[in-house]
Amino acid sequence: MNINSEKVTTPKQVTVNNIFIVGNEKTRKNIILREMDIEENMTYNWEEFVALVAADQKKIYNLQLFTTATVTPLFVGDEQVELLVSLKERWYILPSIIFNLADRNFSEWYSNQNRDFSRVNYGVKLDHNNIGGRNEKLRVIGQIGFTQAILLNYTIPYFDKNQLHGLAAKFNFYTNKNIPVRSIGNKQYFFRNPDEDILRKTLNASLTYSFRGSFYNFHYFTAGYHNTQIHEDVIIENPDYFTHDGKKLQYFLASYRYRHDNRDNVAYATQGTLLDASLTKYGLFGKDDINELEFSIMASTYKRLGDKSHFATGISGSAFFSDNQPYTLVRGIGYKPDFIRGYELNVIEGQQLIVHKNSLRYELFDVAYDISDFMPIDEFSVFPLKLYLSANFDHGYVRDANRLPQNAALTNKYLSGYGMGLDLIGMYDAVFRFEYSVNNMGTRGFFINVKAPL
Repeated sequence: MNINSEKVTTPKQVTVNNIFIVGNEKTRKNIILREMDIEENMTYNWEEFVALVAADQKKIYNLQLFTTATVTPLFVGDEQVELLVSLKERWYILPSIIFNLADRNFSEWYSNQNRDFSRVNYGVKLDHNNIGGRNEKLRVIGQIGFTQAILLNYTIPYFDKNQLHGLAAKFNFYTNKNIPVRSIGNKQYFFRNPDEDILRKTLNASLTYSFRGSFYNFHYFTAGYHNTQIHEDVIIENPDYFTHDGKKLQYFLASYRYRHDNRDNVAYATQGTLLDASLTKYGLFGKDDINELEFSIMASTYKRLGDKSHFATGISGSAFFSDNQPYTLVRGIGYKPDFIRGYELNVIEGQQLIVHKNSLRYELFDVAYDISDFMPIDEFSVFPLKLYLSANFDHGYVRDANRLPQNAALTNKYLSGYGMGLDLIGMYDAVFRFEYSVNNMGTRGFFINVKAPL
């Protein structure tokens, strides 16, 4: 944010005459104005105006439609301003080749799965992140390899004139010849039969209605259908894979989710707050194969301690209201978003869990390289890089009501981990984390992860 106040005495209040938007070659103006508190022909006291300009700039950038977003007030009189919103759009149509690991994280693949390249997914993916300039998103995936999958996902953030109501539809179908059937020693145990048969087929379909009544608060109501079919060998390996007899698990589900997101950057926050809570009912009708209720929550806060340092802390947790769930619904530390540093190689499974993550971070550098001389596409002509040094401490607990002896080493016990790391943030807010961690069982190691930890 730049406030052009040279040779202008700070006024007590200002009136916004016009809002000009430049650089939105595809994105429609109303999508941008939806993120702004400031309105034309409105008068604001000076302190409020400065805060609103900074907040509106943050909200526009967090649309993740622009590589840069700058809101600049320009004085045209003692108490009269024009507002210039300068944008540089991202590349919205992103066809890409899928080549990624099927495991929970890189360390799981590297250590527990012995760097097995058969555990790689590959295929094609098409993302269109701004259809028609309305911030609609379309994702199409065709994948083979460890998991064979088809996915279709379409989201329209607003379908009404007042931009309050949205819809999202999702369909996916995938099959596996190698699946985790249980955990032993707090590690996933994978099984495949000698004939290389398909062991699991899963179909999911859902429709989500969203309501955004204010800038930072979102409500989501989802109705969905789930169907999983497994090979008989899976039942032999784990008779409790489902909580009922048979090789099929099908049910309808309904969920409500509330999200408050007031972070300065949704990909890697340094300031602000996040609250995400949901309640999901699995099994709505008498013929459904399951009757479960799950509550989950994630709450984080980010506080700047100076120009280059900030502190991030967050709590996440989930709870089922019964003691036995199908293995396809298993939760625990080690599954996203719940983890403790130093336990990346483990899964600690149970019905209730809580995790508290903490990071003290210091910015080592923040640069942007102009690569336009050899990059003809304008949307990729600037290559940004940020690097943070982080000191981390996490702790948590998993309650396993069944007290399975094969996993008793880590369940129903206080767990903690600490260490140092480097967080690299690149183009389009891609995050890579390189961390050395030690847990309270004395295990230590170097771990590579993607995405911000909280």
